[in-house]
Amino acid sequence: MDVNGTVAEGFEPVGEAFAANFELLGERGAAVTVYRDGHRVVDLWAGARDVDGTEPWERGTAQVVRSATKGVAAAALLLLHQRGELDLDAPVGTYWPEYKAAGKERTLVRDLLAHRAGVPVLDRPLTPAEAADPDLGAAAVAAQAPVWQPGTDHGYHAQTYSWLTGELVRRVTGRPVGEWIAREIAAPIGAGLWLGLPESERARVGRVGPLAAPETAGVLKTRPKRAVAEAYADPGSLTRRAFAAITPLPDENDPAYRAAALPASNGIATADGLARFYASLIGEVDGGTRLFTPRTAELARAERSAGPDRVLVVGTRFGLGYMLHGSASPLLSPGSFGHPGRGGALAFADPESGIAFGYVTNGFRASVTADPRAQALVRAVRTALGREAG
Repeated sequence: MDVNGTVAEGFEPVGEAFAANFELLGERGAAVTVYRDGHRVVDLWAGARDVDGTEPWERGTAQVVRSATKGVAAAALLLLHQRGELDLDAPVGTYWPEYKAAGKERTLVRDLLAHRAGVPVLDRPLTPAEAADPDLGAAAVAAQAPVWQPGTDHGYHAQTYSWLTGELVRRVTGRPVGEWIAREIAAPIGAGLWLGLPESERARVGRVGPLAAPETAGVLKTRPKRAVAEAYADPGSLTRRAFAAITPLPDENDPAYRAAALPASNGIATADGLARFYASLIGEVDGGTRLFTPRTAELARAERSAGPDRVLVVGTRFGLGYMLHGSASPLLSPGSFGHPGRGGALAFADPESGIAFGYVTNGFRASVTADPRAQALVRAVRTALGREAG
């Protein structure tokens, strides 16, 4: 496999791990970018741009990154708080009166961000076409009764996070969430990321799809615990219902789906776009724009939810919209914050080391929060930093 791009001195382990993902883990097409103190130190891509094709991946190829989008959605709300336009301790209904229905009157904005809102499911799932309509999605989640008292527990809002965050941005700003993110986040930092793909960018986005596990024995250890497997197999479980809030599952290669703005699941990004985004949360990027103040960055990664996740079943840790380092989603260090995309993508920042990381792929596997390919790259970054310290 020919690997293209550049690796700064000292970060060679990342290049080696990236190549090994193709040789040992069955990678079809992917890219990884790493920033250190706002400067790009790794920028690599290889393979085919389409999971089912042979056209080569190029610099700037983008892919659907699934739930890695959630970190961008969270940033929109935190930036509004940073600007004094949104109070994290206010009830959601302060900005969105219809949300007060069905026992959700006391749900706080911070509960919504930290997966504590109690509405990870919809009693009537939405079709892909309905889900793409922000009015229908917002109305559905506003009418939904919580399955636990908001603020008292946490569970991953796999799909409903789209309408919770997207509608709150729209109520506060008067602008659609995808448009707001394009103007206030992506454009100022020059990041290749989109929530609601414009027609002008369609040609750069590859086709995604499932990727079979490699035949290499012992390489992947992805067999879930029995409780997790049972939760995903049970149609009545919160796990299945949360992921099935959109039924049937959308075609992620459909231009109509990609043009919609679903902040929980359908963002499209380059590896550099994700890494650059996270770099801007913890410092200036290439001597330029910084999105988060140090105080906001600390708010983002302060633990708000921890322990058994009522949806994912395993133990998870969340800050305000970001997954935190832990056994379910290992990042670089205990201070890291970011978000994976189910079955592949991963992006995060690590303020202590100054690292910002972005990985995208066109091949999705069964993993939810800790894909082996992404984890191999994270370990390689850790190795590079360890060599530097030594």
